[in-house]
Amino acid sequence: MPGPLLVVDAPFLLYRSFFALPDSIRGSDGQPVNALLGATNNLLRIAADVSPRAVVVCFGAEQAPYRVELYAGYHAHRPPMPDALAHQWAQAPDLFRAFGWYVEDAAELEADDLLGAHAELESSAGGETLLLTGDRDMYQCVTDRTHVLYLKQGTSGFERVGPDEVERRYGIPPTLVPDFIALRGDPSDGIPGAPGIGEKTAATLLRRHGTLEDLLAATAERDGGERPRIVFTLREHADALRAYRDIALLRPVPVSRPADAATDLAGGAAAASALGMGNLAGRLEAAGSLADL
Repeated sequence: MPGPLLVVDAPFLLYRSFFALPDSIRGSDGQPVNALLGATNNLLRIAADVSPRAVVVCFGAEQAPYRVELYAGYHAHRPPMPDALAHQWAQAPDLFRAFGWYVEDAAELEADDLLGAHAELESSAGGETLLLTGDRDMYQCVTDRTHVLYLKQGTSGFERVGPDEVERRYGIPPTLVPDFIALRGDPSDGIPGAPGIGEKTAATLLRRHGTLEDLLAATAERDGGERPRIVFTLREHADALRAYRDIALLRPVPVSRPADAATDLAGGAAAASALGMGNLAGRLEAAGSLADL
């Protein structure tokens, strides 16, 4: 029986690796390779553990234009990409391809949109998907066939987030994650949410009323059983909340279901060697399989 499709949020993984490892790790051109090394090591460890039928590494825009049009503050607080990371970013696709992993770019959409599209297609074909990402927006994709892989802080391990775990964490089912984000906000994306409505209140409101639209309808002309302060906030910010939900929703991207593809350790070793990552190349050359790494 084939393993799951592993679909990777490349921006998340490269940023995480860049800040997790020292930039004193240098390649053959004297430039840092810490992001490349960290990202590759993470993917190899995960591939060894979950035996994916294929790996798809997804890139995309830093901020999709339609999301900025919906809310000008979207991602506005994020600093520019460090030059040392930008240099590695340009090298990453060829390195990943050398391992036999698929590399795709969402163009003006974001990597998240590609992750969601692949999960939906894989599920419709009867397969299972693991989404490697740090973006909580992606919990909206979680089903019995699609799980999110959450990398643990400070360790090399990870945990699978399924539907029950999403409900345990947020108090709502995965399908309501965009509605939840709209109400509570998402500091990582610069989405403010509804003033004065935190995580517990957002979950309670959605459990009581259903969707965000149901909640706004229930409080548009009557109190809907809610406190006056909450009713006032929802009425005053209804249009903004709808925009925040739209930002959190994934956009459809046309994708093709990738064929099964084993990780190519020899190809990866050659690419790592060319970039000056000698220790990684040596480990790959000595390994007979992913399990040996």
